[in-house]
Amino acid sequence: MTSMNAEIPQTFSNGAGTINVDALKSAVDATFDHTMERLKTLVSIPGIAWPSFDPAELERSAGTVAEFVREAGFADVQILRCDKTDGTPGGPAVVARRLAAPGKPTILLYAHHDVQPPGDSTLWNTEPFVAEERDGRLYGRGAADDKAGIMAHLASYAVATQVLGDEFGLGVTLFFEGEEEAGSPTFRRFLETHRELLSADVIVVADSSNWKVGVPALTTSLRGLVDGTFEVRVLDHAVHSGMFGGPVLDAPTLLSRLIATLHNDDGSVAIEGLVGKDDVVEDIDEEQYRSDASVLDGVRLAGSGSLASRLWTKPALSIIGIDAPAVDVASNTLIPAARAKFSLRLAPGQDPDAAMDAVEEHVKIHAPFGARVTFTPGERGNAFATDTASTAARIAMWALGEAWGVPAVEMGIGGSIPFIADLTETYPDVQILVTGVEDPDSRAHSANESLHIGDFRNAVLAEALMLARLNAGGL
Repeated sequence: MTSMNAEIPQTFSNGAGTINVDALKSAVDATFDHTMERLKTLVSIPGIAWPSFDPAELERSAGTVAEFVREAGFADVQILRCDKTDGTPGGPAVVARRLAAPGKPTILLYAHHDVQPPGDSTLWNTEPFVAEERDGRLYGRGAADDKAGIMAHLASYAVATQVLGDEFGLGVTLFFEGEEEAGSPTFRRFLETHRELLSADVIVVADSSNWKVGVPALTTSLRGLVDGTFEVRVLDHAVHSGMFGGPVLDAPTLLSRLIATLHNDDGSVAIEGLVGKDDVVEDIDEEQYRSDASVLDGVRLAGSGSLASRLWTKPALSIIGIDAPAVDVASNTLIPAARAKFSLRLAPGQDPDAAMDAVEEHVKIHAPFGARVTFTPGERGNAFATDTASTAARIAMWALGEAWGVPAVEMGIGGSIPFIADLTETYPDVQILVTGVEDPDSRAHSANESLHIGDFRNAVLAEALMLARLNAGGL
């Protein structure tokens, strides 16, 4: 992580007048209450793209977003979708476009309107789909991930066009996906189908986080991802644990022994063939990390090297699910088979196919007591790294620093956004920026998800500044 301030002037001239930063700040403030009301409306819609949830709510979410897009000033607004590989329809995406004036670049603004399921309602302090302000934060599912991203795009566009008026000639395309939280199953097909419609010079993906409350960040690296399952089988069927137990170990025990081989004694990933490095310039404060991650007192942190490298530039493997009888219904039998699902985050530079092969080879080589191991590969996605020397990145860093009043930082993220690889492959010459409205306490995907309202206001201003600068000077 490094910090920088791009040397961009605070007033912009494009041959037709000068725009002052203060004018954009005033416009953001004047419209912010309206922006918040629109965000609260979006939070109230449980648009979830998972098959087990009501698809009508996802359609209502798309329709409401399209309405707000028109309100922001777009005339060309469509709700589009592509079919999945099984022939069922994908999630509804809202796409809008304003064509660029001659000589002006085009920017594509991405966010997603679908959300994660709320999970266990007893863990929420408020209703998941009722937006509530409390202590400077807005609570509700999707408040941060990623309906605030949508409203940041719409509000910044409305502000920029209001302040610049006829001088605004930047091409702007909106792409608000409707199935990101379900794994973006039709994303690549959607890009291929609408390649020209979505073509741009710069893409801003508003689906990440800032360094902390009060300090903005441009996400400059993301880890890749592979996942899958492995099953351990030792018997054709369950047998009595008293009559047969002893000479043969049950499948959950052997699965546990196999899982234990995935990490070294210090907690680092033990799979041969994975890449990683420890060259992060600045580190993360351990006390802050433990607090943000809710690590219990006395629990040692895993791995070696800097905390930042363990989070951003080294692999991390988690077991995220196990199929075995639940304790409440367990009987005295030797369980014949047990299955685990793994999630492996990949360091930048790691080939996902090679990583998947390495996991499969590891679990088969380390099969305990000769147990039969079946490996089933799942999803895979590439890591991402920003060209921080690009004009778009420099403008973004300046805009973030100006909006927050403190220097922005370049930050890695331990998570993955696999569809960004599809963007880079489909549009190899585009400059991609990953921004966001979250902070370490936003709890995206968890109960009590929330958005810091002050930082949200700053995010709107930062993007308005970015649009104004691109409009003034291009790339």
